[in-house]
Amino acid sequence: MTGARSVPRQPKPLANGTDHIEHLHRALALLDVERLRAWGSELAVRLGRGGRLLAAGNGGSAAEAQHLTSELVGRLRDDRQPLSAIALHADTSAVTAIGNDYGYDEVFARQVRAHGRPGDILLLLSTSGRSGNVLRAAEAAHERGMTVWALTGTEPNPLTGLADESVRADGPTATVQECHLVAVHILCASVDIALGVCPAATPEGDTPAAPGGLVVVGDALLDRDLVGTVDRVSPEAPVVVVDHVEVRSRPGGAGLAAVLAARGAGPVTLVTALSDDREGRHLRGLLRDAGIRVIDLGLAGPTPVKSRVRADGRTVLMFSEAPEAVAGPRRALTEEERALVTGASAVLVSDYGRGLTGDASVQEALAAAAPATPVVWDPHPRGGRPVPGTRLVTPNRAEASRFAPGVAGADLGSDIERGRQLVDLWQAVGVAVTRGADGVLLLDSAKSSPLAVPGRRVAGADTCGAGDCFAASATALLAGGALLSEAVTGAVRAAEEFVAAGGAAARTAGAAAAPEPEPADPLEAVARVRAAGGTVVATGGCFDLLHAGHIALLASARMLGDCLVVCLNDDDSVRRLKGPRRPVVTASDRAAVLASLASVDGVVVFAESTPAEALRRIRPDIYVKGGDYRVDDLPEAALVDSWGGRTVILPYVDGRSTTRMVDKILLGFGDK
Repeated sequence: MTGARSVPRQPKPLANGTDHIEHLHRALALLDVERLRAWGSELAVRLGRGGRLLAAGNGGSAAEAQHLTSELVGRLRDDRQPLSAIALHADTSAVTAIGNDYGYDEVFARQVRAHGRPGDILLLLSTSGRSGNVLRAAEAAHERGMTVWALTGTEPNPLTGLADESVRADGPTATVQECHLVAVHILCASVDIALGVCPAATPEGDTPAAPGGLVVVGDALLDRDLVGTVDRVSPEAPVVVVDHVEVRSRPGGAGLAAVLAARGAGPVTLVTALSDDREGRHLRGLLRDAGIRVIDLGLAGPTPVKSRVRADGRTVLMFSEAPEAVAGPRRALTEEERALVTGASAVLVSDYGRGLTGDASVQEALAAAAPATPVVWDPHPRGGRPVPGTRLVTPNRAEASRFAPGVAGADLGSDIERGRQLVDLWQAVGVAVTRGADGVLLLDSAKSSPLAVPGRRVAGADTCGAGDCFAASATALLAGGALLSEAVTGAVRAAEEFVAAGGAAARTAGAAAAPEPEPADPLEAVARVRAAGGTVVATGGCFDLLHAGHIALLASARMLGDCLVVCLNDDDSVRRLKGPRRPVVTASDRAAVLASLASVDGVVVFAESTPAEALRRIRPDIYVKGGDYRVDDLPEAALVDSWGGRTVILPYVDGRSTTRMVDKILLGFGDK
């Protein structure tokens, strides 16, 4: 072409000076420190038992990976045992030979196959998360039965999809690499703390918190899951053989209750008794990594350890290393520690029958706290007796049967009678008898009718820790001013979500499941359907006072494809469209009702007059509207057409209208 001139590309601005520091400051504030601490604790367990860490990266990430492995083989600060860690890129002969013979994408993957063993960890550092040699290494690690962790830049990226867990840093490449160096130091420090090489610095040490926070009192245990695979039966005996066993540890007993209570409840202090043996030091490190402040009264005996052998999401065998003799604490509470208990916003007593709740100083502090402070007591048949004025006692059905042996039967009436007896026996404000999947019965000292909160069954669920979750959730709700009935109802729902999300096993360091269930992102459903070659359908509207016409429209729309996303007007846009009396139902409630329908796979709330921006994000293959429109009248039809989508009209059910329903209601109240 003549006369045409190319326009030189303008270079992107490069952060410098204070701009660079500002980028770093923002990125570090969002760094997932808790996950890094959990990784450090898991590294301490696996490497301390002869496991191996493999690390790899390119360019600056290679230097940081090599820095990590050198600290683990050597030391971060204080002397300790050398730990097995290999930087795959550091062997230049291997890298160049493999790259020459097999291609550069294989330089890490081939070394993973050579050095990696089932149960080892591969840590990959990549600012983009897209480097081919890094992605191939992750795939090779999974083939070897290894765990893959990733330090990456802005998500989503292919590496986070291949990693079991990832920590990201947002910002320019230089900022991401600097955050990764900080992450390396946090990892190494967490390893040393978990190994008992050095204590954690304050405020994560044993310094008591200021009065006013939530306090958990009880026996902390060390829980271990030995997770493997089962695909054969032993020729020596008719028992299954568990292969490729990986050990995952977590706080148990009152330790687990404290971790669960800390979710959304702010700082939590645990009053417990820890042994100075290896397991006790490991348990202390796990609690610190979870952000729990510990008041340690010292355990006069070994650390109780409970282990479960698990395969395919099920428990195969459970065994306990807890001594039969109850040792109890070595010392009493100090006056300062007693004041912390009596000044707490709420107290959870998590009794596992190991002697702590029977200690005189602990009983005195709890008696002084109740009834002014909400005290929730999760009892144990071998534990201390709940103090008078306890706000809520939470025995399960089996425990209630032992505490009230005069009542026979396992039906609803028997549980009600036991609960009434226990309210009187313990002089408690309320007793909640937990009944597993059958829910909870709440009896109170006012002799009112029992509150029955039904439960929802979760097929194949791991219920380990569900009771701790129930008690911890009820305590947090009472601390926030909830009534007993509100606290029990909320705690039942929290326990159901906990079980559905994988139970205590999902809170284990190194477990693949996420610590908390999060609302589903409708765009994730869209991405899954599109990746499988399916058809994405979208519709939009106010959906105020959902009626039969809406239900029929949504069901018909869903039949046109493989997923349906509803674009929902927010409250302000409804007012602009329908007038000041609308909406009758708020956007959050409308979205919740829509999301509960079997025909709806996701809901996106938008604030504009039309759903154009929401549709740009979804890019549906088919856009649906109800029968009172024509395609030519819809401004978004041209937008949908721009990416090859189609807009269709579906018939409404005659005689169904939200406006008519609202007018009829107002007429009934005399509002003309």
